[in-house]
Amino acid sequence: MTTPPPSPPAEEDATTLMDDLAARRTVQQYLDEVPTWPDGTQVSSTPMTSMQWRIWALATAGKFFEGLVVFMTGVALPLMVEEFHLGAMEKGAIGAASLFGILVGATALGGLSDRCGRKKMFIAEMLLFCICLSLVAVSPNYFWLLACLFGMGLALGCDYPTAHMVISESIPSRDRGKLVLGAFGFQAVGALVGASLGYLILYRHPDIGAWRWMYATAILPALLVLIGRFFIPDSGHWLVARGRIRDAELEMQKLLARRPPYPKDIKLAAPRCNGGEEERGGAPTHYGVLFDPKNRRASILASVPWFLQDLSTYGVGIFTPTILAAAIGHKTQFAHNITALIQNDMQAAKGAAFIDVLLLCGIITAVMLADKVGRIKLQVTGFIGCAVGLFLAAMSTRTSGGSELMLIVAGFMIFNFMTNMGPNSMTYLLAGEVFPVHIRGKGAGFAASFAKIGAVCTAFLFPILLKDLGTGLLLYILAGASLLGALITWRFRIETAGVSLEDIGLD
Repeated sequence: MTTPPPSPPAEEDATTLMDDLAARRTVQQYLDEVPTWPDGTQVSSTPMTSMQWRIWALATAGKFFEGLVVFMTGVALPLMVEEFHLGAMEKGAIGAASLFGILVGATALGGLSDRCGRKKMFIAEMLLFCICLSLVAVSPNYFWLLACLFGMGLALGCDYPTAHMVISESIPSRDRGKLVLGAFGFQAVGALVGASLGYLILYRHPDIGAWRWMYATAILPALLVLIGRFFIPDSGHWLVARGRIRDAELEMQKLLARRPPYPKDIKLAAPRCNGGEEERGGAPTHYGVLFDPKNRRASILASVPWFLQDLSTYGVGIFTPTILAAAIGHKTQFAHNITALIQNDMQAAKGAAFIDVLLLCGIITAVMLADKVGRIKLQVTGFIGCAVGLFLAAMSTRTSGGSELMLIVAGFMIFNFMTNMGPNSMTYLLAGEVFPVHIRGKGAGFAASFAKIGAVCTAFLFPILLKDLGTGLLLYILAGASLLGALITWRFRIETAGVSLEDIGLD
């Protein structure tokens, strides 16, 4: 009788299993891994791979296009009004169309990244942007133009949460603030380029149809960005949260490809989370989860200060370029012919470019300080600085002559620098960090949409309130809104500087 071979001891199976589990790490642990030299000396920081830089550049392009087209619309608007013979209501609708599209798109499309994946929505938003951008350039009438500007806003709204997550879920924790804000800063670069490009096109082609060329110049670059987005890996964080461990390992290998290779082998474990079975099985299907007790603090911090910030930023931003153009460039008050209209528009473009330089200085400061000082301190300080700037500008209504001009310029300079150093950049950064991974798209999208309610209200109501209340009182009210933003930020603060994304949202 043949004796069967002995079975391997259970202890050996258990040991092998324990070793395998011990070898597994989370996505963020691999992203944060610091290499060592052959002699055992540890490198001072985690070097970025070429794929990580490519993802950053492609996400940066989305923020650039947002600044480009939104601020270019301000330069193009007088020409659109003249070509299509628009009244005050139609003019206001054109000015707010992109903002309203962003409001809708951030929630309606941005939240889909939790269900469909970061990469799919990253591609879809740029495809929609390219289509609508092309159609704007050939718009035959007012309604066509309005619909296409709204469509561009939808795409840009989706980009608010999606671009943030594509970057933050692909890079080391210690560089997250710097790189996300670096990408966000290209919104200011786009604004500067948009205003400058509008001026140059008007200078070379001083006719009513020049606004079409302004939008057409962005079509080819947008198409190149769209093509590039097809060739990046999806988020390992999202794939793990969906239970697709093997897919996440393959995507992480593409993301972290280096020479010499490290890590040599990627074995992922599910991250710690507070989402329980719901997170492992997929994203929640409703937005009510954002207001559960465990997420309510994050939702308030991400959305309310951003709303208050947009009230001031868009209100001041709409009117500051014209004020400075009139004060510095001696703008013609009444355009009686096409030549005068274009001359006025060129002066407004100069004023916009002047202001956008200050926005760029603010975002550069934010990039340098976000990971060192912390998000909350910068946001609170920035809100207070905005209030000071608005207060100085409001005081100008009580003076005259050179003092009035000095206070207006000084106030708006302080405001534009402080808003981009603080709340304008920090609200965007925090909204994409304070939520756990399974609702990060929904949370960031909701925050952006809630904020754009303030922007849209400002676009429609600011001219009315300016007429009824006067410049001084309105600026005092906006200064109060900034102080309220500082208070709410401090009351509901959640500091995320240097914190692993997998540790955010844990009980």
